[in-house]
Amino acid sequence: MKNLTIQKICKACDGTLYGTEWVKDETKEALGVVLDSRLLQEGFVFVATKGEKVDGHKFIPSVFEKGAMAVICEEVPTVITGPCIQVEDSFVALKKLAAFYREQLDITVVGITGSVGKTSTKEFVAGVLSTKYRVWKTQGNFNNEVGLPLTVLQLRDEHEIAVLEMGISDFGEMHRLSEIAKPDICVLTNIGQCHLEFLGDRDGVLKAKSEIFDFMNPEGMIFVNGDDDKLITLKETWKERLVTFGREENNDVIACNEVSKGLLGSTLDMVGMVDISKVQIPLPGEHMVLNALAAAAVAKHLQLSKEEILEGVKNVKAVSGRSNIIPYENFVLIDDCYNANPVSMKAAIDLLQSANGRKIAVLGDMFELGEDEQMLHYEVGSYAKGKIDFLICIGNLAEHIYEGGVEDKADSMSLLYLPEKEDVYQHLQEIIQPQDTILLKASHGMGFADIVAWFERNYLKQEIDS
Repeated sequence: MKNLTIQKICKACDGTLYGTEWVKDETKEALGVVLDSRLLQEGFVFVATKGEKVDGHKFIPSVFEKGAMAVICEEVPTVITGPCIQVEDSFVALKKLAAFYREQLDITVVGITGSVGKTSTKEFVAGVLSTKYRVWKTQGNFNNEVGLPLTVLQLRDEHEIAVLEMGISDFGEMHRLSEIAKPDICVLTNIGQCHLEFLGDRDGVLKAKSEIFDFMNPEGMIFVNGDDDKLITLKETWKERLVTFGREENNDVIACNEVSKGLLGSTLDMVGMVDISKVQIPLPGEHMVLNALAAAAVAKHLQLSKEEILEGVKNVKAVSGRSNIIPYENFVLIDDCYNANPVSMKAAIDLLQSANGRKIAVLGDMFELGEDEQMLHYEVGSYAKGKIDFLICIGNLAEHIYEGGVEDKADSMSLLYLPEKEDVYQHLQEIIQPQDTILLKASHGMGFADIVAWFERNYLKQEIDS
């Protein structure tokens, strides 16, 4: 890792080095940085942190036995068996170290944020750019003040572009993430009703997300969903440095001639700054069109050809828990249970509506919506009417989804309310029929991944010819 010698790590973290007698080669650079001692390899740096359940400091002796180059810690062991860099706060030190390391790298960083669609947009952007460049992207949900530094510290000299997902829930967080990532390109997907408990309203969400610009390259570019009424206001400030994408004609990159293929995705033409016909989007949902537009706009800016953009979009894969279509022998499951807010919940219902056969939605609580949480859940239930056949609501807040579906119900949608997730399995066994499509959607804390696992244990997946 470029310039990550023990002395420079110590300086970057504002730490104090103990056990200098264990430093055999002051020019030696770290080979990796981890918080999990199980992932440590010889030559790595271990950051000892204090968690709610586990204190990483107790693993310091064992990581030195494994060949750790150094340890960053808040408390130095009584018996020192390797170089220990003592800091006031290990998590803060991790962020400082990542920010320092980012400055050592000659790399283009694409930062992606927004209320909905960050992960799928990251996959599109990384997938398209990978047709020309060596790309590193955020893995899993490593998009916060712990995950982002670890992602940056996984970059190596051979990488040409980093596509970093940046997620927040409160003011100031994006400012700190931006200081680490120092993005050259910023992509904003939308401004929705999420984390309202902390951010207040959509104007607060826009303000918090806009902190991504605080440490952006002074010559950097911004790509935003121009159909979003809040994001389009950024044009006044950033003018020619801002590129818009969307369906409306005033955007710089526009989707037209869209043809939905249901759960098989869609095709469309892109016009404007990007002029490409017959683009095949393999993932279902109207929002995937916007993700593809964002990726194409960024790719055009980074000098990719039409052929490279077409190939990249066509080969994008779904991520587990994010509109992931799982075909079983007698039905189809839509695993969209990683997280949820009112915008993404309604988009998931729209996706389900495009399926063939009966449409069953299993919806759970949405968290961090603030004082309007009951009304926002109610609106989701009301939105589902006329679009699906069966609505199952799980959780305390989801009772308001149920109420929204019941109120003035004039369609044939069946409804079921269950306070506890564990009660759903028997009902699903009784409800599911051949050719059904079942959507699973809730905030991550509801643990709907358990329901996905239940399907995997109890039903046979359809064999797909390669």
